[in-house]
Amino acid sequence: MLTKLKSLLKSKMSPVSLRRIEAFQRNRRAVLSFKIFLVVFVLSLFSELICNDKPLILKYNNQLYFPVLNSYTDADFGGDFPTPADYKDKYLLENIEKDGWIVWPVLPFSFNTVDYELDVPTPAAPSRQHWLGTDDEGRDIVARILYGIRLSVVFAFLLTLISSAIGIAAGAVQGYFGGKTDLFMQRILEIWEALPQLFVLIIVASIFTPTFFSLLFILIFFSWMSLTGVVRAEFLRARNLEFVLAAKALGVSNWRIIYRHILPNAIIATITFVPFIMSGAIVSLTALDFLGFGLPYDYPSLGDLVRQGKDNLQAPWIGISIFIVLSSLLTLLIFIGEGVRDAFDARKNG
Repeated sequence: MLTKLKSLLKSKMSPVSLRRIEAFQRNRRAVLSFKIFLVVFVLSLFSELICNDKPLILKYNNQLYFPVLNSYTDADFGGDFPTPADYKDKYLLENIEKDGWIVWPVLPFSFNTVDYELDVPTPAAPSRQHWLGTDDEGRDIVARILYGIRLSVVFAFLLTLISSAIGIAAGAVQGYFGGKTDLFMQRILEIWEALPQLFVLIIVASIFTPTFFSLLFILIFFSWMSLTGVVRAEFLRARNLEFVLAAKALGVSNWRIIYRHILPNAIIATITFVPFIMSGAIVSLTALDFLGFGLPYDYPSLGDLVRQGKDNLQAPWIGISIFIVLSSLLTLLIFIGEGVRDAFDARKNG
């Protein structure tokens, strides 16, 4: 079945696309990096099923419950109050286990779970219960890393996607029309790039608490220029080619020429930059969280772990853990980017 699917995909692809895929597959380092990154990201998508302070499933009075998906009260399991169920409460656990059973995740801690049963001062060293130890508030580091990876990658992906779309559109208009349009937009870009990003973020953070989407919007405001120059150069080169001039002579509209004839070639030139832009977005989010101008306290942040490592030098497991995670994540993206760049290099795969 898998062989037939591969054959069907190959039959639908152009010879150029097949050569690029084969060139990427020949780069073993890039392929291995892509597989590792994909496995880590997929695992992070199911963080609630791996690290959670709520059971995955339990049976009580011959009825199945799914606390990881739904909220239940203490009274649902033989308690006296209609308050949210505390699954770490010994009385509640005894009631459940007396008339049923309970299945916990691999790690019974979420990213914001404080372990009040620690018998050592926080931050606690790595143990059988906390594989990488805890931070200075008693929260499990493995859980915070797993949730933080998901947050950082999704944030970086959205930032890369939206900012690239805006930058490509601006570069296309700039390069295709040229002349005064190009000159005017180039001056705007120069002014825009000169704006002090950190100062603007400090002002915004002092007015209101940034959220996931508000911080995403602010970073898009500053990062959409990353691909504009590449697309502009591609359009300046292609606008006088014969197929574009022929399309104009036939009366094809400018926007149709931009969208159907030049843009596909320009996008190919920008694909190689996407992994590098993503790695830059992860670094930006981590740096802002580290400085205190990023996401609020209740978000699982890799930058917060970096700050915790700096503030708790007596607990080296925090700094070592987050250093290995961040350096590995960024290295994987760089290796993937190098593989994509080589695959689209016409000099190597022409």
